[in-house]
Amino acid sequence: MIPDLRVLGSTVAAVGSRTQARADAYAAQWDIPVAHGSYEALVNDPAIDVVYVATPHPAHAADAILALEAGKHVLVEKAFTINAAEARRVTELARERGLVVLEAMWTRWLPHMVRIRELIASGALGEVRTVIADHTQKLSSDPAHRIQDPALGGGALLDLGIYPVAFAWDVFGPPTRISATSSPTATGVDRQTAMIFDYADGQQAVLHCALDTQGPNRAVILGTEARIEIDGVWYCPTTFRLIGPDDEVIETFDGSTPGRGMQFQAAQLEELVAAGDLEGPILSPAETVAIMESLDEVRSQIGLVYPSEG
Repeated sequence: MIPDLRVLGSTVAAVGSRTQARADAYAAQWDIPVAHGSYEALVNDPAIDVVYVATPHPAHAADAILALEAGKHVLVEKAFTINAAEARRVTELARERGLVVLEAMWTRWLPHMVRIRELIASGALGEVRTVIADHTQKLSSDPAHRIQDPALGGGALLDLGIYPVAFAWDVFGPPTRISATSSPTATGVDRQTAMIFDYADGQQAVLHCALDTQGPNRAVILGTEARIEIDGVWYCPTTFRLIGPDDEVIETFDGSTPGRGMQFQAAQLEELVAAGDLEGPILSPAETVAIMESLDEVRSQIGLVYPSEG
């Protein structure tokens, strides 16, 4: 995140950690001028305008609330919170305080995703019928690793599945029905999860995530007149092709960017703050809450409950 913020021209003014030693080490590593030994000290630093929350999932809500109560705008990593109830508390507080809170679903603002939305809106695909997307990585099998730890919100769904789920929401909006199935790890989090989202007009999204297998990480949008094939890794800056019914390539788009592409979400937050707006058209707080509701439904079906939920 820090290199991309610097590509944007934003000032990384301070870092906060749970201990001074960790904060000092991180500040030295990334040439950050101020290191705070607690999150409370960070959010109360008068030089700070925006706090980026990148702690483990179960801490997102508390850390975002801490920053909002200190009068700071907040960019919160996805998954936004552990569940929709937490997401509502965060977004309601931001609205009450007149502050911007934005989910760091950085893919939404990447150039290739902007162009894909333009093509869909133009009717270039005809009637859009299907989204197919996966996010599969071979991550640590260490039971103590965060991705394997239920207490830290581990599992494939919140870390990886959030990407295809948010993508389906981007294309189709709210589903009318969700079907999910999953396989657990030995530690009790989801190892792989498959989901089908159904929609009012008969569309479907076929989504998959896994934490112990490296997959192609590609995505496809199918329409009655054309399809879009997004190359791996589809949720990062990449290329796509608009392909007609006879497999002719109508358009090729190269979405390459400087850095990893995380600067666009930060630019959106800065634009909202400058304009005095609390939400933009690409991802509103209400949609973030609704996406968390979809994740809650998936977890209900696969029996995944986190210790922080009681």
